[in-house]
Amino acid sequence: QVQLVESGGGSVQAGASLRLSCVGSGYTYIAHCMAWFRQAPGKEREAVVSIDSDGKTSYAASVKGRFTVSQDSAKKTLYLQINSSKPEDTATYYCAIKAVPAAKYCRGLNGDFEHWGQGTQVTVSS
Repeated sequence: QVQLVESGGGSVQAGASLRLSCVGSGYTYIAHCMAWFRQAPGKEREAVVSIDSDGKTSYAASVKGRFTVSQDSAKKTLYLQINSSKPEDTATYYCAIKAVPAAKYCRGLNGDFEHWGQGTQVTVSS
């Protein structure tokens, strides 16, 4: 079955950098949509960034210029580089994936996703 496992979270001071990873297994997709979401306590889950198998990305305005998504399809690994972290970045970060016939069917931050990881906690203190 499809599994996604996130890692790389931690507690940092504001301004620090972190790199989150999401390793997938149990699937072979012709094309896919992937994304990072986050959810802070008491808040709704928010889409942070999406990327399709062609490498097209979409970023939420709140993270644009500070977060960078990348993927290594051969390793089935999705990355999220967080720079210039802020206390408001504190949340549990989840990766998600959906299989599609072609990357053009991905809907960016508004897409729906089939499979989710268990999350990794990021805490940024001021």
